[in-house]
Amino acid sequence: MMSFHQAPTTFVGQVDLKVSDLERSLQFYQKIIGFSILNQTDSSATLTADGQHPLLTITQPEQATYGQQPAIGLYHFALLLPMRSDLANLVRHFAQIGLPFASGDHLVSEAIYLNDPDGNGIEVYIDRDPQTWRWQNNEVEMATLAVNFEDLLQTTSLDSWQVLPKETVMGHVHLQVADIASSRNFYVNGLGFQVVSHFGQQALFLSDNDYHHHIAFNTWAGANATKPLANQVGLIGFTLIYANEVKRQTAIDGLEKIGAVVFKENNDWVTIDPSGNRINLKVTP
Repeated sequence: MMSFHQAPTTFVGQVDLKVSDLERSLQFYQKIIGFSILNQTDSSATLTADGQHPLLTITQPEQATYGQQPAIGLYHFALLLPMRSDLANLVRHFAQIGLPFASGDHLVSEAIYLNDPDGNGIEVYIDRDPQTWRWQNNEVEMATLAVNFEDLLQTTSLDSWQVLPKETVMGHVHLQVADIASSRNFYVNGLGFQVVSHFGQQALFLSDNDYHHHIAFNTWAGANATKPLANQVGLIGFTLIYANEVKRQTAIDGLEKIGAVVFKENNDWVTIDPSGNRINLKVTP
């Protein structure tokens, strides 16, 4: 399962969010989700599952605002748990504390969905065995069906939920974008991801190395969706992790070929997608 989130695959390593109240968000992400703090300042915190690798940063900008809705940016970030029993443990934890959530069986995965205190979307999921995924014409079959919670909860292995399993990774990121065509050009022709699934003309799912998706984007926010303000809660950006410098340079060359914004900052490369989402391009440490 985890081979889709390590070299040689290109994957999402970290997501960066803006929040309106750092302390409130820390309480949520630690007590409800189970993150640990890797480091913290007066206005931001970096969160981890294993105590070494950052998965999420939360930053409280000055005079944080919710701005206009709907906004382009984050649809959800998705935490991939290592085992089905981990998802069962989390579901029971949410039920015990009375936290509402949505859910979906996507054939390739089982997932639950919720929002943080600022409305940032979160998915927590487990993958089914990739050998059971059904592919046709280079696209993977996905759907949204009801989760069999009776069966899922039979795998519960803990009396109480404390922390995320240390093997938890950032499974994927799902964005709200201005339009599909320019986003596809950027992520496919620029960054080099492969299209692995369509949802009509409104959503596209992309991956590297035949994962069901590392990146997805949609236009479900509608034609009136606006770019967020600088101090508006929501997505700052995310980080793509490359296996080596050669693979990252191939992505940079692809971005420059299509005329995308790409620049060096603090010894790393950064690009901006057509909807204004910031992406850090990093090589595996």
